[in-house]
Amino acid sequence: MRQLSEHDAAFIYSDTAHANSNVTLVHIYDQSTAPGGVVRFKQIKAHVESRLDQLPNFREKILRVPMDLDYPYWIEDENFNIEYHVRHIALPKPGDWRQFCIQSARIHARPLDRQRPLWEMYVIEGLDSFLDLPVGSFAVLLKIHHAAIDVANGNEITKLLHDLSPAAAPPPPAAPWFPETAPGNLQLFWLAGLNFVTFPLRMAQPLSAGWTALKSTAKTFAGEILGQPHAFPVTRFNTEVSPHRVFETRRFALEDFKSIRALAPNATVNDVVLAVCAGGLRCYLEKQDDLPQRSLVAAAPIAVHSDLASDPETSFSWVRVALGTDIADPVERLVAIQSASSSSYVMAQAISARELTSLAQQAPSLAIAATSKMLRSASALLGDWAPLANCAITNVPGSRVPLYLQGARLTYLSAIMPISDGMGLVFSVTGYNDTIVVSFTACYEQLPDPEVLAQCLRDSFQQYLALAQPPARRKPRATVGKAPRLPVVGTKPAKPRRKTVARKATPAAA
Repeated sequence: MRQLSEHDAAFIYSDTAHANSNVTLVHIYDQSTAPGGVVRFKQIKAHVESRLDQLPNFREKILRVPMDLDYPYWIEDENFNIEYHVRHIALPKPGDWRQFCIQSARIHARPLDRQRPLWEMYVIEGLDSFLDLPVGSFAVLLKIHHAAIDVANGNEITKLLHDLSPAAAPPPPAAPWFPETAPGNLQLFWLAGLNFVTFPLRMAQPLSAGWTALKSTAKTFAGEILGQPHAFPVTRFNTEVSPHRVFETRRFALEDFKSIRALAPNATVNDVVLAVCAGGLRCYLEKQDDLPQRSLVAAAPIAVHSDLASDPETSFSWVRVALGTDIADPVERLVAIQSASSSSYVMAQAISARELTSLAQQAPSLAIAATSKMLRSASALLGDWAPLANCAITNVPGSRVPLYLQGARLTYLSAIMPISDGMGLVFSVTGYNDTIVVSFTACYEQLPDPEVLAQCLRDSFQQYLALAQPPARRKPRATVGKAPRLPVVGTKPAKPRRKTVARKATPAAA
């Protein structure tokens, strides 16, 4: 039995009937690389079952404390059955990309059963009409609750499910497993009381360690973040969402993004990603005659380095970054994004968010649960669903080397992210094997035409790429062996020109 952190518990508390916290990893494979050129469903199921020991959350369900007096616990499911979690479906003919996106969005939107481990896996066949993927490809959708997965470490799950070689050994038989006994309410009340009694001692350590810094952090966060919730325009994506989802994605070469960053001094690949998404949003909203005069703002992760020698690792904090959607020139937009993402204002946001998150980890469960419910109720009552940003752009790291599932090569990796009231559009950026995949998840009522936004993203990228690459030099015309020009059918042949004899040049008069 393991207790959830404040961060993971917040995802459990914030779930609603129309907005859950599911994350769906989308994998597409070329099975021609597998032995015999075929991968069977039973092979995939046996493969997953053999690695469940490395994925503890896959056999554990949520056990909530009565009245939410304490954070929930992960408890092993005594009724765990792999047959329920790993499923097999096929797309109807013709099995094209649009059908796949629609089916994936429907699977993602359905809530997970809270009485079982919070994950499902779908093996999807019939992907026969994809333009840039081999015929006979199949997909694996892994839907898992955000409380059970850290998106920043999502590649760990991807690595556990895959091999580095197509010639991997067949999965061994699943090891015997005996679930633990679930605790009763009396034990849960006792643990909640113990945590409540020790709460002042847990809070004393972070407060005494940096009280001055925490006061400054709280002031910065409250003044710059919470104090200016409407410092950006409200768009169609900042209203209450429905239970219906849409999903689309586009794939690009990493080298192209590296070449584009040369358009702006000190620009990073992340800045280019923000600029491409901003250009796509500007293009889409222009088509809808709905482009605000002020710039849209995105919530995006930024790396924050610790000043403590004992904590050398880099953490990520969510910050607000202006996307420059009010700037028509793409290069000027990229320059503005680079300047905004590296400004002291944004870094102050990042540090404040990190410090307050560290402090919130010690907060009691009732406070976190009550805060989540109170914010939802207040937003519904006031009819104001505007969040801290217009949309979110998150990174989902992947492997830099090819991965294989039972010999089938992974060719496409993407993610479908959760959305919420006031935040009906989320971009996910996935890197895998020298490619970058930009995907987005949205509410169907707010974005009924996802293919249009996907094309706008493609156009935005092509615009930047054309500016980054010098125009191709024209090849000199060949003079040797040149074919004679044939007359156009239906016209009179041209008369031969008279040969002219060059006159000798007359010397200039002295």
